[in-house]
Amino acid sequence: MNLIPLGSSELKVTPVCLGTMTFGEQVDEPTSHAILDRSLALGINFIDTAEMYSVPTKAETYTRTETYIGNWLARNPAARQRLVIATKVAGPARMAWVRGGKPDLSGEDIIAACNASLLRLRTDVIDLYQIHWPVRHVPAFGLMYFDRSKDQPVTPILEQLQALGELVKAGKVRAIGLSNETPYGVHEFVRLAEQHGLPRVASVQNPYCLINRTVENALDETLYRLNVALLAYSPLGFGLLTGKYDESGTDTAQAPKGARIAKYESVRQQRWGRPAALQAARRYNALARKQGLTPTQMALAFCYHRHLVDSTIIGVTSLAQLEEDCAAWTTTLSPEVLKAIDEIRWELRDPAV
Repeated sequence: MNLIPLGSSELKVTPVCLGTMTFGEQVDEPTSHAILDRSLALGINFIDTAEMYSVPTKAETYTRTETYIGNWLARNPAARQRLVIATKVAGPARMAWVRGGKPDLSGEDIIAACNASLLRLRTDVIDLYQIHWPVRHVPAFGLMYFDRSKDQPVTPILEQLQALGELVKAGKVRAIGLSNETPYGVHEFVRLAEQHGLPRVASVQNPYCLINRTVENALDETLYRLNVALLAYSPLGFGLLTGKYDESGTDTAQAPKGARIAKYESVRQQRWGRPAALQAARRYNALARKQGLTPTQMALAFCYHRHLVDSTIIGVTSLAQLEEDCAAWTTTLSPEVLKAIDEIRWELRDPAV
């Protein structure tokens, strides 16, 4: 895998990024460290985490993932120079144990959260520091529409950007990014950065996979014209695009025992648990098998080599999954397969929005 520039920043990353939200919940610390060792050996230089991880979020596991990674870095100091480490400050009021459930994210909050992440990660600098979700109301996490009635006064984007600028100036952060953002949000962050001489957003981390291609509905043009990189998360649709739920009836509640989507009710209530998402995933999985591919191969190859995706974030719970996901890098989809994929999307659209 060649290194690619991350937007207009100086960071260069591999087109496959190791996501770590399973570390600390589904994956214990020794296994987490083994996965980190192997991903480095496989050539991956990009690791993504967040202060709110592991997932599903709980008070007792909040920040655990960063701690696991920090412990690994302390044991492998030479590895730090080879890696691009990204983490995220949690957005407002989704968890009572984050800033007391404060329904805002001020500049002071961002600086305090970054300092805490630096300590947990046991590093002097965070390469890519991201806002996990917007402070303002946006249609995300299963919401389809912007609801004006939910728009409330919050910390302005400029104040957040100024705080991020302070972190960059202090040498604590190398580049900044966004996550779960809209075209408006990206444009506003870039506009204000250019107007006030502040750091420019390097990347946006949003869901992108066969059953959720909403990035292509407007955000893709924004990213292209503003030179902002797309970090695609959930390329396997929370596991639906691996095929492991194909025999579980019409509801993900009937998924195999121990499967993440079956174990956690909150997930099923959002985008990935919709019956329409499972039905669409089965159509794509059937297409993959017809083409002599595994569902995982086709879903990952679609993201890995999509022109608008700069790096794809893979989340794994075992070394075997890591090997399988990395092996899919060599899979190239033919024009005929891509045409068949688009035909399914035209019919079923984006059920996991």
